[in-house]
Amino acid sequence: MKAVAVEQRAASSDHLLTADQLNANLGYLRMKRLIDIIGSLLGLILLLPIFLIVAILIKIEDPKGPVFFKQVRVGKDETEFQMYKFRSMVTDAEERLKDLLTLNEVSGAMFKIKNDPRITKIGKFIRKTSIDELPQLWNVLKGDMSLVGPRPPLEREVEEYSSYDKQRLLVTPGCTGLWQVTARNNVGFKEMVELDIQYIRKRTIYFDIKIVLKTVVVLFGSKAAF
Repeated sequence: MKAVAVEQRAASSDHLLTADQLNANLGYLRMKRLIDIIGSLLGLILLLPIFLIVAILIKIEDPKGPVFFKQVRVGKDETEFQMYKFRSMVTDAEERLKDLLTLNEVSGAMFKIKNDPRITKIGKFIRKTSIDELPQLWNVLKGDMSLVGPRPPLEREVEEYSSYDKQRLLVTPGCTGLWQVTARNNVGFKEMVELDIQYIRKRTIYFDIKIVLKTVVVLFGSKAAF
């Protein structure tokens, strides 16, 4: 897969996507936003019991820490916004990150390691099942994110992006996407970018719905999640 990704990157480097090109399909964009509003509202209402249970478990394990974790992410057109998650790490996780950077197990402008010592006990479960991502339905309702799209990166990650990589910032980021339902952490940064660009070029309402349905399987756990 890596060889194919490199070939695709080389072949398409002279044909970068543009914002005008992607914003031209108004019908798709309006329908996508309508689905995002309806889907996020229904999700927030139906999943409220899970929100309450997870909040209680987080507080039981770490009474002094907050239930939710918010972090500045980079969205469409490199606009920054606050992304929400259930807190799955110790409260000083960001401060401890600098001591773990050399242990990064994912290539490129990302950071992930298995058995991250900053993750709490309840955090391991909600990350494994992707439950920690559910508060992002609020970001979807606000319009910061979509149900489907490239994952929003951190500012420090974007600083390492090439013009080719920045194509994934031309669309609204998503809660899930092609990368999450096909490869997740089994590929490096370059392969993730290729999957995101593949999605951007192919995206349709049908394709979005297909990815959402596949994501349901991921919510029950994945060996690739960490």
